[in-house]
Parts: sequence; structure tokens; C-alpha cells
Amino acid sequence: MDLLHISVFIIAVAFAVLVGYLAKTLNSLSKTLSEVAKTTDSLEKQMQGITKETAELLHKTNRLAEDIEQKSEKLNKVVDAVGEIGETVSTFNHKVRNVSNTVTDHLQVSATKFVQVSEVVNGFLDQINKLRMKKKQAKIYREREGE
Repeated sequence: MDLLHISVFIIAVAFAVLVGYLAKTLNSLSKTLSEVAKTTDSLEKQMQGITKETAELLHKTNRLAEDIEQKSEKLNKVVDAVGEIGETVSTFNHKVRNVSNTVTDHLQVSATKFVQVSEVVNGFLDQINKLRMKKKQAKIYREREGE
């Protein structure tokens, strides 16, 4: 064998080793991306549950507000009908105001909880978007490395 054949043989062996390591690396990358996809799917399922709970909470809050509004209108009619009966009416009005304030405080607490849940949902959505961007970047990087 002459020097040319030996050189070609060495290049072929080096190329085969390079291809072997590249195949290992791509296999590891494939497994990692598969795990990322599983994690993303899991997060999406969790987000669906949170979204459903948030919608239910909002629906309950709306029903509570409607119920309170109807009861408040009925109480206003009763107070108007009673008129000027003195201290008893004044005491009754004071109690109605306290109930109304308590209900308003409860509504404000419910609204605060809704805002907190919305912020958590937005945080989860941001995390999902970040994971998707990382996945896209990894794909682009693989495509560039393949060129």
C-alpha cells in the first residue's frame, strides 16, 4: 500500500468515528427534546385545569354578584316602604349597611383572589411560551448544525 491509500484509510476511519460520536450526540439530543415535550404536555394539562377552575370561580363570582344585587334591590324596596318609623327603621338601615359592606368586602376579596389566579395563569403561560421558544431554538440550532 502506498501513502495515498493509507491516508484515505485514516480519513475513512476518522470520519467513521466522527459519525459515531455525532450519532450519539443526536440521540441524546432527541431524548432531551422528548422529555421537554413531555414536560410541555404536562404543563398544558395543568394549565387546562387551572383555566377551568378560574372560569368556574369567575362564574360563581358573577352569580354571587347578581344574587347580591337582587337582594340589595329587595332590601332597598323594603327600606323605602317602611319609611319613617323612627329608631327601629334607623337601626334596621344601619344593619343593612353593615351587611352590604360585609358583602362588598367579600366581593373585593374574591376579586383579589381572581386577580392572583390570573397572574399565576399568566406566569404559567409565559413559562410554556419560553419552553416552546427554547424548543424552536434547539431545532434551529440542529438545522444549522446539520448544514
